[in-house]
Parts: sequence; structure tokens; C-alpha cells
Amino acid sequence: MKIQLSDHFDYRKLLRFTLPSIVMMIFTSIYGVVDGFFVSNFVGKTPFAAVNFIMPFLMILGAVGFMFGTGGSALIAITMGTGDKERANRLFSLFVYVSAVCGVVIGVLGIVLIRPVAALLGAEGVLLDNCVLYGRVILIALPAFILQYEFQSFFITAEKPQLGLAVTVAAGMTNIILDGLFVGFFRWGLTGAAAATAFSQAVGGIIPLVYFSRPNSSLLRLTGTRFDGRALLKVCINGSSELMANISMSVVGMLYNLQLMKYAGEDGVAAYGVLMYVSMIFFAAFIGYSVGAAPVVSYHYGAGNQEELKGLLKRSLVLIGVFSVGMLGLGEGLARPLSLIFVGYDAELLELTLKGFFVYSFSFLFAGIAVYGSSFFTALGNGLVSALISFLRTLVFQVAAVLLFPLVWGIEGIWISIVAAELMAAVVTIMFLAGMRGKYHY
Repeated sequence: MKIQLSDHFDYRKLLRFTLPSIVMMIFTSIYGVVDGFFVSNFVGKTPFAAVNFIMPFLMILGAVGFMFGTGGSALIAITMGTGDKERANRLFSLFVYVSAVCGVVIGVLGIVLIRPVAALLGAEGVLLDNCVLYGRVILIALPAFILQYEFQSFFITAEKPQLGLAVTVAAGMTNIILDGLFVGFFRWGLTGAAAATAFSQAVGGIIPLVYFSRPNSSLLRLTGTRFDGRALLKVCINGSSELMANISMSVVGMLYNLQLMKYAGEDGVAAYGVLMYVSMIFFAAFIGYSVGAAPVVSYHYGAGNQEELKGLLKRSLVLIGVFSVGMLGLGEGLARPLSLIFVGYDAELLELTLKGFFVYSFSFLFAGIAVYGSSFFTALGNGLVSALISFLRTLVFQVAAVLLFPLVWGIEGIWISIVAAELMAAVVTIMFLAGMRGKYHY
């Protein structure tokens, strides 16, 4: 039976509706990890460090897709909740067209600037050349990458989460198969890994574009539109939290790399890369749930269903709590086998990675609250509070901790800083949720 945004959502229906989004985000993270696996095992430690070194810069450029996707989905769902489906389609079309143009412009700028940016961040010699090689190939597909992230949110708003999952699986399998072919079989090194990722992003961005351009059974379709500066500004403000989160995480990633180069050299960067790959998979469950539940929150907020909002928030916090405890257990239990997959060929690097892993896993216990809280306020159209939570979680707390803690505990302080930052962000999120109850009546 099809689940609609207007339905009443108990635990079972909430999980059924958000499950495709959770699986979609986890699968996206897994196929993103494939590059790291093939590069580390078939190309070498320095190229693996290069991929992790330049990846934050590439993620910053692709973050526009998250902004238009999450901010746009909230505005579209609220509009549908008021009953104006024609305007919802016009807004949907406007956001897709504008983000595609932004992707072309940003991609060209990225290709031009990637060498000086990598050098500014501290890369030099072979590491610098590898960063530029990998990054320039990836950036060719940046417009599709932005659309892929954007459509992940729009599929849910269109009541087609299963189709969104299918597209993500298709893109993921493209990356996995081509990585095995280009890197494992033909031995094309970093160029092959980057090309495999670029092709997969093209699949993830172009297939939805074709689907929504044609008559379909979803709630949304690409149509003629007109420029609406006010709507674009609102989307940019409302989606700024997700944009801020991605930019901040990337900036902080660069800072972590600088600190790790200082305290542990390239081994530290490689170990951090393993933690980032694994944490992406774990955090993807939080992000997937938040993205999946957001259009439901937006719809019922637009329709004025206050009791449904109360139930959605309560059930979501319970589910996030259960996920968090489970992820901590998985993180501690799977630390060694997951680390062996990436760096089992180097005993010293493996030991360094395991030490980081056992501490880092505690961040899973707190991260879900802030991730969901930020998404919840975006769904309510409150981009300011959402952005503030993201800004504090992904930038302020992380930067302060990673600069101060290593002065006391050395490299162990770097791993501890991640846990401390997530804990502080969780506390702040709970304060905002409590403080805004009177305004939104949830």
C-alpha cells in the first residue's frame, strides 16, 4: 500500500517511509568508500592519502545540491500541504534548472583552482600531483553530482523514495563495477578511480532528470517555470544549514588533515581517511532518516496538523536514540575488520587506525540528535535555527576541539575532539527543541 505525505505516521509507517532514504544514503556512502578501497589496495598509500586530502574541497563544491535539495523539498512540501500543486511543480522545476547551471559554473572554477587550493592546504610533490589528477577528473561530472544529491531529496517529496533508492543503487553499482574494471583490472590508478566515480555521478544525476522531464506517476514533474527570486532566496536560507554542514565538515576535514600531518604525517591522514569512510556509512543512517522524514514534517506543518507534528518528533527522537546505541556497538565491534579492509597491508598504520576507531565510535552516540534536529527545523522552514545547529556542530565545536585537545593529548586528542564536538552539538540541539516548542506547537 502506497504511503502518502498526508497519512498518519506511527512507528511502523515512519520506518517504512524512511527506510528507502536510509538505505539510499548508506548505499551512496558505501559506493563512495569503494574508491578508497581500490586506491588504497591497488594504487598505494600516498594516492590514498591524496584522495582523502582533496575530497573535502570536492565535497564543498558539490554541497549546492544538498542546499537546493533539502531547502527546496521543504518549500515544495509545505506548498503541497496548502494544496497548491501547480506552484509546487513550478518551484521544483526552477530549483533543478538553477542548480544545474550552478554546477557547470562551479565545476569550471574548481578545475581551474584545484592546484592552488591543494597547495595552499599543504599538499606538495607527488601528493599535490595526485590531488590535482583525481580532482580534475571528478569535477567534470560536478553538475550531475549536484543534481544527484538534489534529487535524493526530491524523490521523497514526490512520494517516490523507492525509485530514488533504485537510482542510487544503479549509480553505486556503476561505480563499483567500473572501479573493479578501471583500477583492479586495467590498472589505470587514480585516473581510473576518478573516472569510475564521475560515471556513477552521471548516472545518479541524469536518470532522475530524464524521469521528471517526462509524464510520470509522481507528485512532481519538470515544467515551464519563471524566475522567482524570493523563492530562491528562501531556499538558500532554508537549505543553508545543509550547505553549511557540508562546507563546514569539509573545512574541518582539511583542518584535521593539517593537524594529522603535523602529529603523524601521511599515516595520520590515511588513518583519518579510513575513519571518514566508515563514519560516512554510519552517519548516512541518521542523514537518510532525517531526509526521509523531512517532507512529512513539512507537509503536516503546512497543513497545520500540530498533533501529527508532536507524534513525528517524539517517534523520531526515540528511533534516533535506538540507532545511536546500535551504531556505537557496531563501531566498537567492527573496528578491526573494517580497518583491515583498508590498511591491513601496513601494521603500523593499522594500529594507528584502530586506536582512532575505538575512540571515534563514541561520536555515533551523540551525532544523530544534532543531524535530525537541524533537518527538523529545515523542514519547518526555520533555516536560521537549522543553520545555527549545523554551524555549531560541524564548525565551531569541531575547530575549537581539534585545535585545543591535541595540545594536551597529542594525536589521541584529535580523535577525542570529534566525540566532544558531537556531545556539545547534541546538548545545543535539545535546548533549541525545547525552546521552540511554543512557536511550532510540536
